[in-house]
Amino acid sequence: MATVYVFVQTVPGNRLWIPTSLMFVGGIIKYSERTRSLYLASLNSFRESLLKKPDPGPNYAKLMEEYSSKKEARLPTKIHMTSEPNKVAKDFSELDIEEGKKTPTDLSSLRKEKKRRLNEIDIVINAYHFYNIFKGLIVDSIFSYRERDESRRFFALRTAEDAFRVLEVELNFIYEALFTKVVVVHTIVGYVFRFAGFASVVVTLGLFFVADKEDFHKFDVGVTYNLLFGAIVLDFIALIMIVISDWTVIGLQKCMKEGSFLATLFCFFLSLQRPNWSKSKGFRSCCFELSRRVLFRRWSESITGYNFITYCLKDRSEWTFHYPEEDSSVRDKLKNGLKFVYYKILKYLKLGVDNVIDYLGARSFADEWNYAERTRMTCDLWEFVFEQLGAKAEEAEDAETAKRICEARGLYALQDIKCEKGKVEKLIPYIEEAAYDQSLLLWHIATELCFQAEAVESGTNTNNNEENPNRTFSKVLSDYMLYLLVLQPTMMSAVAGIGQIRFRDTSAEVKKFFIRKGCGPKHQKKACESILAVNTDVEPVTVKGDRSKSVLFDACILAKELQQFEEEKWKILIKVWVEMLSYAASHCRPETHAQQVSKGGELITFVWLLMAHFGLGEQFQIKEGHARAKLVVEK
Repeated sequence: MATVYVFVQTVPGNRLWIPTSLMFVGGIIKYSERTRSLYLASLNSFRESLLKKPDPGPNYAKLMEEYSSKKEARLPTKIHMTSEPNKVAKDFSELDIEEGKKTPTDLSSLRKEKKRRLNEIDIVINAYHFYNIFKGLIVDSIFSYRERDESRRFFALRTAEDAFRVLEVELNFIYEALFTKVVVVHTIVGYVFRFAGFASVVVTLGLFFVADKEDFHKFDVGVTYNLLFGAIVLDFIALIMIVISDWTVIGLQKCMKEGSFLATLFCFFLSLQRPNWSKSKGFRSCCFELSRRVLFRRWSESITGYNFITYCLKDRSEWTFHYPEEDSSVRDKLKNGLKFVYYKILKYLKLGVDNVIDYLGARSFADEWNYAERTRMTCDLWEFVFEQLGAKAEEAEDAETAKRICEARGLYALQDIKCEKGKVEKLIPYIEEAAYDQSLLLWHIATELCFQAEAVESGTNTNNNEENPNRTFSKVLSDYMLYLLVLQPTMMSAVAGIGQIRFRDTSAEVKKFFIRKGCGPKHQKKACESILAVNTDVEPVTVKGDRSKSVLFDACILAKELQQFEEEKWKILIKVWVEMLSYAASHCRPETHAQQVSKGGELITFVWLLMAHFGLGEQFQIKEGHARAKLVVEK
């Protein structure tokens, strides 16, 4: 209104009132789109848009009145029940079974079938289909078992890579519905208004170009041209994004016959959005990958790790200083004196920086910047996670089993290990008798101790783990889960408990231990060896009490127990970590997953959506639908 008031004051002598009015039209359209998009994307509006017509069910009162009247007339009447007709849904599985072969009904048989790869357009179409079904996950909607069975059959017949790409596009639909204008723009009305807004800017530029500008300052004219050209460029980029978006593929899917020019063109653009599993370092591939990541990638394609031992070694707030001996030379005393001053300056400088960071509330950001490490998401790791969840989905044929699997955070994995019963039972207390955050920290430190100990024994570089992928996967998921617990507390808030307190107490004890042992940032193997060398015959709680929540030496005891399994320990660890990941994914608040999609996406969100598609969750609560009751009068 203030802008309109200023504009009205200039009207009597304003020679540019027509182009100015056109710019007002374009601006009103833009901000109307934005306001409407924000309204539709709010969780309340999103929830309301998913509500169907109220369903009172069959007319029970009317049926019982008729039943009572027939009984009073002494007619031999019975109520005959029939189940709800099975409406034919889009059955993807029948398209994927070889012609002439009977379609398997159970999930285990489906997973053994030969997989048919999906092309780019099929991936988008299938992702949109499941987006329309499962977008209610964001607002805790409930689903029917018919939808569950359809989704399970589809993903059982997919390769791990194709399943990941379908999930990737489905999450992209969720992101665009919640964080962009796409829902408003991709309608007939939206297209009309978008064209009107673009046309108003172009006409304004033309009118300004032919207008008499002799009385205007050259600088003002230049700024106006730059703003108008900038608006046109932005609108042109937005137009290109609309044309090549997944929503356009859905709108034109009937026109995209296999082999047609349109299908070939969109397949090319969609192929640029594939996740890049390659590790090629060539110059040409690096340039292409950089441009692809900036313009086309759908998510961050990386996993962030946060290693506890590395953090404690680097975050040393104290430095060890050895005072010189009394019989040292004057030169040595002077040298050590300067060294002492240097250490003191570093100490107080670090304390000062830490105080400033804490005052600004940027501790998590600083820790992520200094200590977290990003690694590329690999296809092998995803295939392992996909197979593990698929195997659990085979067992989850009913709601009780599915709930039990979702609640498992390592125990299910230990039960599958075939070895001496007594050895496995020693590991169970570290899962069943510990809170989730305590268990996660215990298994993380134990994983790192085993990882470094094995590297020391074999004399190999810790980065060379090609001979044992389970070892690599355990390390990656272990660091990733600690990153979520410590640096992404909103994602883990439902299961974190007193995780921050445990982390701080444990890190304080570890730093104190490392200072005494003289371990620095480059002594990771030595640090782990020192921890494992501690005598742990007596439980720490017996000696220290329970005021401190540190779990350092409890984790040391766990690591020693795991080392007795030799090579089997990595099979145990990776399965435990997959269960911990799936437990956190299923207990994370849905709106938190939605918010994380706007920040680049996380592996835990893909696991959450895959679990829902495999039927591993409590969202499926409609089993039989409406019953059909009929009054039957017997003769």
